[in-house]
Formats: sequence, structure tokens, C-alpha cells
Amino acid sequence: METQTQSPVDDMSFAEMFEESMARQEAVREGEIVKGRILEVSKDFILLDIGYKSEATLPMSEFMTVDGKPNVNVGDLIDVYIESREDDSGLVVVSKEKADKLRVWDDITAAAERGDLVDGTVIGRVKGGLSVDIGVKAFLPGSQVDLRPIRNLESLVGQTFKFKVIKFNKKRGNIVLSRRVLLEEEREEHKKETLKKLSEGETMLGQVKNLTEYGAFVDLGGIDGLLHITDMSWGRINHPSEMFKVGDEIKVKVLKFDAESERVSLGYKQITEDPWANASEKYPIGKHVSGKVVSMTDYGAFIEVEPGVEGLVHVSEMSWTARVKHPSKLVNVGDEVEAKVLDVDLSQKRISLGMKQCEPNPWTLISERYPVGAVLEGVVRNITDFGIFVGVEDGIDGLVHVSDLSWTHRVKHPSELFNKGDRVEAVVLNIDVDNERFSLGIKQLTDDPWETLPRRFPRGTKVTGTVIKLTDFGAFVEIEPGIDGLCHISELSESRVEKASDVLKAGDQVEVLVLDLDPAERRISLSIKAAQEGTSDYRAYMQDHAAAATSGTPSAAASGSGLGSLGAALAGKLGNIGGTDRQ
Repeated sequence: METQTQSPVDDMSFAEMFEESMARQEAVREGEIVKGRILEVSKDFILLDIGYKSEATLPMSEFMTVDGKPNVNVGDLIDVYIESREDDSGLVVVSKEKADKLRVWDDITAAAERGDLVDGTVIGRVKGGLSVDIGVKAFLPGSQVDLRPIRNLESLVGQTFKFKVIKFNKKRGNIVLSRRVLLEEEREEHKKETLKKLSEGETMLGQVKNLTEYGAFVDLGGIDGLLHITDMSWGRINHPSEMFKVGDEIKVKVLKFDAESERVSLGYKQITEDPWANASEKYPIGKHVSGKVVSMTDYGAFIEVEPGVEGLVHVSEMSWTARVKHPSKLVNVGDEVEAKVLDVDLSQKRISLGMKQCEPNPWTLISERYPVGAVLEGVVRNITDFGIFVGVEDGIDGLVHVSDLSWTHRVKHPSELFNKGDRVEAVVLNIDVDNERFSLGIKQLTDDPWETLPRRFPRGTKVTGTVIKLTDFGAFVEIEPGIDGLCHISELSESRVEKASDVLKAGDQVEVLVLDLDPAERRISLSIKAAQEGTSDYRAYMQDHAAAATSGTPSAAASGSGLGSLGAALAGKLGNIGGTDRQ
């Protein structure tokens, strides 16, 4: 049998391959960085060939991107750090993260020493700040993210910025970054340029950086200015957010600049003309305008007729007929209304407006529709101590004063005669259009019985009446419904009477003689004594009593009203007839 012999070339190839393999294994040393080829990619691990007798594994978490997806494929070459050439399972322990750190570290060290900037991508929120990928993971403290605190740090995840390395420790692998330092340096450069052109009265372009209750801070380029809420609009605004939002580019005017303190006051409305400058020409008295209700007080509503120009409609100028206690009864904030210019005060920047003036004055129509003396019918809408209010038309009431309710009835309170809701007739007595007063009378519907009383009850007439009230000085006797007269105590009896209650009581029917009557003063003088004497000539009776009074006879009495000397006592008491004494 022919024996095959191994070729020297084959022997050399095997030897070389063995030596090369041994050399590669010797090259795999702990603490060094080697290249490896990815053999397999699974859900949790990656299998890596680094030219050693055993493969290495890496956790998949080291290859995840920001959105949680792996960024590695079979066949890729990557650098790894040898931590151990063999673990308990016979596998090489490697780390991609440590390899990345070691590769990058020299660059980071150089950048930190030279003050160079590094690019990085924010990959997540961590305690106290953000985690940034600059080739290795670095820490960005929250205080170093921006010039001002950022509430929502998560919004920066995935964004790429330039950073400055402010602290690093190679031994511990700690790197601290700052973005604020860069922004401050940029701001300082911008500030120098801005200060060169910053002056009062200058119009500049700025960016809204922050909003507060009282205004907005505007970055003019390295220096901030305050735009107060009162300088934002000629009109009324409740909060700066109604006009601006953070990030807006706006034109502003420098109102005041203190170079020493670097404080800048800005104005936005000052870029346009003050609308009050020509308000007197635009809004002459009598002009009808339209506007929006922007605010209300107890005394009226403010109407914006154009941005920056408001007029006040007082509650008294809102309605001809309605008694407006508060403007909210008629209008609401935001309503569009029509009004008439009543007055303009440029010095105080005030315009007085009227809403009711845009409609016909119903009081003028009322005066034409209901002349004095006309009889109308209405419903009792309200009752007071001094009279009743009768509804004439919608929103217009007429007052019947208590003195105009009855010719004869002694009315202590109108509720004695009327109730709310009663339908009544009344006579128009007077209409005061300027003061919006409508006077009515109910008693005027009939003739005054006192005017015909002298014809119906002439002096000397005997009549039967009813005692309705006793007083210290006599008795009041009603001779017909609502008509009563005074029978003085001296006229009660031939005998001397000390008290009227000694001879009379309320309700008694008595016969009396009319001694005197005064319709103008609504007074009647009566005598029971004269009626009892049966005299048919009251003049003779009066003369007899006058003579008795002159001679000093104790029974003499007086009746007043120019009846000679019939006694001062009766004359004094008659002065109170129809007043409080009779009541």
C-alpha cells in the first residue's frame, strides 16, 4: 500500500495557523481594548468573536438607542474592553461601554483642558438633571441646562446640543457638562453689541422670555427689559398672556434705560399713536357708537369703543323706565351694545355714554298720550306710606299720593283702601318729563263734597249726625259719610259740661245745628245746644251768645271763623279741625 506523506507546505500552514491563533489569544489581555465581530444577535444578548478560544457576550442594553431599538447587526465590528479572559462559564467578559469610555476619554480630557465644546444628545431624565451621550454617558445638572430653570426637562430628551465639560474624573468615570456656561458666554457677547445701540426712544426687536402677572420680560440680545402690562396696549387687558406667549418676536420701544443698573423699561403700545389724541374729533357729543362691555361696577358699565378708548354708561343712563340697581341686570361682559356720546373729557380721558338715548324717551310719548285731566286705568303695583304706585305702561308707574286718595276718608295708610294687584281708575294730575314723575289722583274722579256743602247744609240747618270722637274740647259729629264737624264743649248742653264724655259717647245719634261752615279750610262748627233750644234763626242765636260773651256770662262760647266775639276758646279749637286733634 502506498503511503501518503504530508506536504511541507501543509505542515507550514498548520504551524503558522497555530502560531497565529496562539498569538491572537496572547493578544487578548485583560484591561485592553480589542475588536470583535458580532456572530449572533438575540433578544437579551449579543455573541461576539474576539479571536479568542471562547466567545464573548454583551447585554443588548448597551446597544439600545434613545427610542429603545437596537442599533447593531450580525457581522458588525465593534471595540470592546476585556474585563476577564474567562468567567465561570468559560466565556470572555467584555464591555462595550468601558471601551467607548476609554476611546472617548482622551478626547474629552483634551477638550476639557483646552475649553473646547463637545456635542451630545440628551438620552434621559435622571435624578438632579439629564443624562447626555457624548460618546459616553455624562451628567448635565438641572441648574446647568439653561439660563433659567426649565420645568419640563423631559422635553429636551432626544435633542442635540453643544456642551462644555466643567468637571471630569477619569478614575471614577464621571463627566459633568454645562450648557448654561455657553449660553452665558453667548449672552455676554450679545449684550455688548446690544448696549452699543440701546438708548431711550429706540425701537428694537426682542424675544419674549417670560410672562408674569405684571408684565413680560423681553430679551433684547443679552439683556432683558421689562414690558409692563400697562404698556402693552392702549386698551384693557387682564393678563400679558392675552397678547403674547413665550418665544414671540416683538417690536418694543425703549422707555427708560439705566446704564448703571442695566435696567430697561419697554413699551409696546407706544409704537402706535394714543387713541385719545383725537378722541374729541372721533367721538363728538351726540354721536352714536357701538362697543363691547369690558367691565362692570355697581354704578355702571365700561364700553370699549376702540382699543384703548372706553366710555362709562352710568346705571341711570341705561334705561328710560327700568330701575337698574346693577348693570348686570341689563348687560354682561362681552356684550356688544349701542350707545350715544353724552360728554367727552380729554384731560381725564373719560367719555360718558348713554344707552337709553338710542331709543325714544317713553316719558315724552306718555305726556302726549295722557294729557292732564285724562282718566286712565291701571294696576296697583306697589303700596307705600305716602301713596300707591299705579302701572300706566311697561316700566312707567304713576303715583297717587295719600292726600289724593279720598276727599273725605281720613287715610292713615293706603293699604286701608287698596291691595297690590287692584285695578283702579285715576286722573292725570301732572307729568314731569325731566324728572320722570307721573302724578295721579283718585279722589279727583268725583266732585269735592266740601264744595257743595254750603248749599246742602247752609248755616242754621238742623241735621242728625253720629258722634265719632270725643276730645277734651268737644265732640266730632259726622253729618254725612266722611263729613264731620266740631261741637265745642260749650255747645253740648245748656248746663255747664266739664267733660264731653259726661254727656256723650261715640256712636250716639244727636241732632245738631250748623253754626258755621268753611269749605276752603274744611271746617264745620256745630251745636247740640242750639238744636235743643229749637231756634229757627241761627243769627239770633249767635247774637244772643255774643251779647252773653260781652257781659261775661259763664255760658258764653265761641265759634270762630269771623263770627264776631263768640269766644276765643272755640276759635282756637276750630283751627285744629281736620288736623291732629280731630284724628
